[in-house]
Amino acid sequence: MIKSAFSHLLLFTLLSLNMLITSNAYAQEEITFSKADSLKGGLTAGRVWWDLNYYHLQVKVDIENKSLSGQNEIHYTVLQPQQTMQIDLQAPMKIERVLQGKNELSFTSEGAAHFIQFDKKQEKGKKGQITVYFSGQPRVAENPPWDGGITWSTDKNGNPFIASSNQGIGASVWWPNKEHPYDEPDSMLISVDVPKPLIDVSNGKLREVTEAGDRRVFHWFVSNPINNYGVNLNIGDYENFGEVYNGEKGPLECSYWVLSYNVEKAKKQFKDVPRMLKAFEHWFGPYPFYEDSYKLVEAPYLGMEHQSSVTYGNKYKNGYLGRDLSSTGWGLKFDFIIIHESGHEWFANNITNKDVADMWIHESFTHYSENLFLDYHYGTEAANAYIQGVRSSIQNDRPIIGTYGVSHEGSGDMYYKGGNMLHTLRQLFDDDEKWRATLRGLNKEFYHQTVSSKQIEKYLEEAYGKPLNGFFDQYLRDTRIPTFTYRVLNGKLMYKWENTNPAFNIPIKIYINGEAEWITPSSLKYQVLDGLPEEVEIVIDPNFYVADFNLTN
Repeated sequence: MIKSAFSHLLLFTLLSLNMLITSNAYAQEEITFSKADSLKGGLTAGRVWWDLNYYHLQVKVDIENKSLSGQNEIHYTVLQPQQTMQIDLQAPMKIERVLQGKNELSFTSEGAAHFIQFDKKQEKGKKGQITVYFSGQPRVAENPPWDGGITWSTDKNGNPFIASSNQGIGASVWWPNKEHPYDEPDSMLISVDVPKPLIDVSNGKLREVTEAGDRRVFHWFVSNPINNYGVNLNIGDYENFGEVYNGEKGPLECSYWVLSYNVEKAKKQFKDVPRMLKAFEHWFGPYPFYEDSYKLVEAPYLGMEHQSSVTYGNKYKNGYLGRDLSSTGWGLKFDFIIIHESGHEWFANNITNKDVADMWIHESFTHYSENLFLDYHYGTEAANAYIQGVRSSIQNDRPIIGTYGVSHEGSGDMYYKGGNMLHTLRQLFDDDEKWRATLRGLNKEFYHQTVSSKQIEKYLEEAYGKPLNGFFDQYLRDTRIPTFTYRVLNGKLMYKWENTNPAFNIPIKIYINGEAEWITPSSLKYQVLDGLPEEVEIVIDPNFYVADFNLTN
């Protein structure tokens, strides 16, 4: 008897036999990109000549008019002589003026891109700074955090409850900056002016609070590099409590900011934080921002991975708003937002993609972190069930990697398919300590860096010790599910890979009458395994994200 280990996926895959056996690559989606896309996502002439060193962002919040005003002091180092700097700010926000010292600089605009003309010659190696003054009513977030902007809401007591969220649309939806992920400031000061008695919580550590009349300014200092979309403001009737976690690098300040009437619920629910830190420091290495603390901040939307200021809106429930995304029961063992969004501190905030086309680096590893949390606290079988359970949500609609240079993300499969790709890679390593060392090594090798997919792929390949180009091309750049095609005849198992690129030749673990056997199919021709008993049951290890097709009958 021969069993399928992946029957639900097989049914989906076998809807077309032609799809199974074709050797053609996926059909590339037809997308037309505009100049605005290139200005947003490209390494333009106005960006590449200068290195971003430091921001001091000052924002005054006018709640009644739902508007912001302020200035951003931008410090930079000249890499190559150039006289035009691109700074981004999206309408309806406006740049009012730009100063360098006491000199007002002229600028032109093309959509969200603003081109500042320098009077003083910019010389290689020299440092400079400009101050960009801005104001306006920023875009209201209609479905945060996915449809980003500013959320203007109230809590149940009628107090203002306001937050930013802007991963996809970009931080320039509310403040002027160098809007490209390849370059980050080395540090940043965020000063947010709000009416009393409201509190602003932003990234890093609170340096001071200054007061003037009926308003006060919260000054938050970030001492580490930070990506633009990770910068946030959260304004509300907050109460604060916290704890100290004794982690791999010593005492870590954990600070929790929640609405005043949710303190007791938060004290219970946020017990997942030390459990998260215990698991993730085990798998990934030390929390990457000890100097800036770890904060969990209640927000008027589901949540997001703002660096050292993770936002939380999961309604104090386990799972995803009380739902198990894996349908296995294991997804209800933890608060999804606490675990997932905190996982981004390692993958998104510590290791950041250079181009949003490689957003899988953020989302695939972080989805996989949910699996590793379960592995640490509940065991490998629980983790395996969870990662297999989410496969029903994989679409295989388009490649996980998007188009470079135009701010274009790949498929949402970067979550579940990307996580299953990493889980499959763990099986190939077949050595959990080596796998753990590899994940920790990634966070050490690329500590506080922006990276490309190719850099991550190369690191994983070198750790594995064998070529993985066909593996990554299949899961990241193709939409087809690798299909283990086989037939049992006269005591022989004949098998090969179908539905793959020619370089996809990874080994796979199968079970023959319950006994594990590693075999290496080829994508080019059938391989043969002799000596099978007359009555044989073959099961594909379900931890591999592949389909199977039995030609025996």
